[in-house]
Amino acid sequence: MVRCYWISLFLTFSCCLGVLHASVGDADPSYRSCLNDCEITGCVGEICFPHCNFSSDGASVDGPWYMQEPLYLRWKQWDCHSDCRYHCMVNREKDRAASGYEPVKYHGKWPFKRVFGIQEPASVAFSALNLAMHFHGWLSFFILLHYKLPAKADKKPYYEYAGLWHLYALLALNSWFWSAVFHSRDVDLTERLDYFSAIALLGYSLIVAILRSFNVRLEAARVMVSAPLLAFVTTHILYLNNYKLDYGWNMKVCVAMGVAQLLIWAIWGGVSGHPSRRKLWFVIVTGALAMLLEIYDFPPYEGFVDAHAAWHATTVPLTYLWWSFIKDDAEFRTSVQLNKVK
Repeated sequence: MVRCYWISLFLTFSCCLGVLHASVGDADPSYRSCLNDCEITGCVGEICFPHCNFSSDGASVDGPWYMQEPLYLRWKQWDCHSDCRYHCMVNREKDRAASGYEPVKYHGKWPFKRVFGIQEPASVAFSALNLAMHFHGWLSFFILLHYKLPAKADKKPYYEYAGLWHLYALLALNSWFWSAVFHSRDVDLTERLDYFSAIALLGYSLIVAILRSFNVRLEAARVMVSAPLLAFVTTHILYLNNYKLDYGWNMKVCVAMGVAQLLIWAIWGGVSGHPSRRKLWFVIVTGALAMLLEIYDFPPYEGFVDAHAAWHATTVPLTYLWWSFIKDDAEFRTSVQLNKVK
């Protein structure tokens, strides 16, 4: 449940909070003057961007700067506009630091330092670690089910919720993959894929929480429980994608689903007397405390690790614990089923 709840809490807010597109840094006169000059000259100080002076077919043009990127640069998305913003931000932050001022946000984001073209290297690295931890947890869960625990005569595992967790793992891997992509380059497409993947995972995690905590084992009953939630999550994603990417409404929906999961798992752990309930509670409490990092929201240390990146880092050990709980649950339920057979 660690992953489910950490992803519940974590992605409830990390992927559901909207990005504010107007920040203190945007209104800074020096920053805006630098942007205006860069739009005209294609240079920031002594740094010039050759792609600001060429059209998509490579021919020199005198048109607007935003029409002067080669096709391969526009595909990569590090275009003239992005480079002007980035280098003007870097120069302005150097001046502010020299004057003793703290960093400020630009276009809704802290001033991160690029590494090999990656926009937020620390968040990308931690997202990749989370993805790897999920894969490790899923693989160890699969090995436990099919090679270590007793199986039925038809070779199927006794654990009734194995299929649910396999699908959960796939959604979690998908979500963390797009998280890494989004943090490497924040554009409209990567933002939507990151948000929608997180919403899908969060909605499915709520379904798993309900099915496991209420011990729903009949397929017909599972469909009756899952169908309304799947329909709601699908409709919500379609609304955001096709009508309006409403960050406020999205946050409310995600918070509601996340809190519901936390309550279900926390109460179920106490009522059921599950042998690994303390592990479950630890994940829930620690995940909730880690949320304070997002509330505090400090600027990136040395231009790399901000509160959000630190929050990503906390999910790595929590993911390990979460999959450990899932494996404990598989062993517990298998022993219960074997005792019934005997």
